[in-house]
Amino acid sequence: MSSIMRAFVLTGPREYSVQEVPSPVALPGEVVVDVERAGVCGTDVEFFTGEMPYLHDGHAAYPMRLGHEWAGTVSAVGDGVDPAWLGRRVMGDTMLGDRTCRRCRKGHQHTCEQREEVGIRGGRPGALAERLAVPAWSLHALPDSVDAVLGALVEPGGNALRAARASGAGPGDRALVLGPGTIGLLTAMFLRAAGAEVHLMGVAGPDFPRSLGFTGVWTRDTLPDLPFDAVVDATGAAGAPALAVDLVEPAGRVVCIGLSGDPSRVDTRALVFKDVTAVGVLSASPGLAETIEAYASGAVDPRPLVGATVGLDEVGAVLAGERPGGAGPKVHIDPRR
Repeated sequence: MSSIMRAFVLTGPREYSVQEVPSPVALPGEVVVDVERAGVCGTDVEFFTGEMPYLHDGHAAYPMRLGHEWAGTVSAVGDGVDPAWLGRRVMGDTMLGDRTCRRCRKGHQHTCEQREEVGIRGGRPGALAERLAVPAWSLHALPDSVDAVLGALVEPGGNALRAARASGAGPGDRALVLGPGTIGLLTAMFLRAAGAEVHLMGVAGPDFPRSLGFTGVWTRDTLPDLPFDAVVDATGAAGAPALAVDLVEPAGRVVCIGLSGDPSRVDTRALVFKDVTAVGVLSASPGLAETIEAYASGAVDPRPLVGATVGLDEVGAVLAGERPGGAGPKVHIDPRR
């Protein structure tokens, strides 16, 4: 293994370069992964623009290496790690709790106050690089039927699976997803797999969601007056949670997985008078294993969401808003290019 590798390094708001940096070393309890695919998401864009709250509350600082949606092959293991991991195809949890605090001991390590987040928080370098070091305990093995493209979609898929599950929607229920981006479309796919009637609402055209088999694709102006048993907010709009509460049926469920740059305000009187259950979803962590199973079985196939795959040299342009390739909302990076 070379002692030097290429990595995308963000040095400030809209300041970046592809650099040759030291390759990671497998410390005790850790592995090194040769990255085959890494996804770019909205969180990465917020770091690129400088708007990410972690930059302002001390949880993250430039320079940093982004990338938390990834798949690859284990190429080295540190002391104390089962050597059977060598050569295994894997993806990994983004949220790395300290594994000792009360939250971690209760199984909620993704909410650990002292957590690192791969490519996001605590200085843990991410996967927009040729290689990545992570704790062995954070790995999830990928079966042969889950290729690198699907593997790099497990992390966003885990968020979407948790959102779909939190909605409680199944056969006989009608669900509305606000925001047909990557997470919204993945959530719609998991809702459909659960047997719910799925509708989507957004500002973009309906062609791409309809190409995925969703016929109920609307804008705010065209949304039909239907009873929705669950509404999932997967937008970044500050007013969307309140709209979700307005649109959901009494005794229904609202799930918030999108985050806006400004505070969202919900009238809790509406929650009470409609007897609505509201749920927030932070992380994919508790849903990763089930997402891999869903992809492996073919119950959910998110491959069409990937509109393009580019190399490290194109990351900056993607973060700046360029949309290479096809119609899919997700851009993947192949660091080997």
